[in-house]
Amino acid sequence: MTLFELKGQVAIVTGGNGGIGLGMARGLAQAGARLVVAARNKDKGRAAVEELEGLGTEARFCSVDVSDEASVAAMVRTTVDAFGGVDILVNNAGTNIRKQPQEYALAEWRRVLDTTLTSAFLCSKAVYTLMKKAGRGKIINIGSMMSIFGASFAAPYAASKGGIVQLTKAMATAWAKDHIQVNAVLPGWIDTDLTAQARKQIPGLHERVIARTPEGRWGVGNDLAGLAVFFASPASDFITGTAIPVDGGYSIQG
Repeated sequence: MTLFELKGQVAIVTGGNGGIGLGMARGLAQAGARLVVAARNKDKGRAAVEELEGLGTEARFCSVDVSDEASVAAMVRTTVDAFGGVDILVNNAGTNIRKQPQEYALAEWRRVLDTTLTSAFLCSKAVYTLMKKAGRGKIINIGSMMSIFGASFAAPYAASKGGIVQLTKAMATAWAKDHIQVNAVLPGWIDTDLTAQARKQIPGLHERVIARTPEGRWGVGNDLAGLAVFFASPASDFITGTAIPVDGGYSIQG
């Protein structure tokens, strides 16, 4: 369907070398977008690029520190040099440190917020001028079910993901006049390297997630692919500032 066609579009996916980011990148690739996988781990990044190219698209890996403004600017330059522009940005990069609130050092708090929230601001700011000049653009921010409610073991993560939703609304309001749509995806418990650590650290987490999720399973990265294509495509041109859960019904349970 041409409504969901992304042929000729260029997408940057931060943290696109695994988990949710790679799942979304797969969807964008299958819809025809060319991809820049921006992340820290080069080996995982190159493996992701190889997989995406196997889906019939062009892809590049770019090493980036998403919390550093100069590194983000270099990422955008690399993308423009490779593909001529940026049409789609997926702000997926993030991290988590699991402790009780009183146990965090200030440096840990800042690390989580800088990697997860400040990065979305820096990357969005870096592509804004390009998108404005092009007369269109799509920014997809990755929040969390913890954008909706908290958890005792993830205070800075929950704060950063709550901030993602409000940043999404602010940018959507500011940039609508430039025909740039900004939306957020709120994943639930998705089976990734990050949540694998959570299952090791939090006794009984796996069973509690299954019990609360109406779909009766953990999500996988590919469960995010369809919404990524929708938000990146002309199908969502009149939708901006939204935040849609993808959690198998986890967040609708009381």
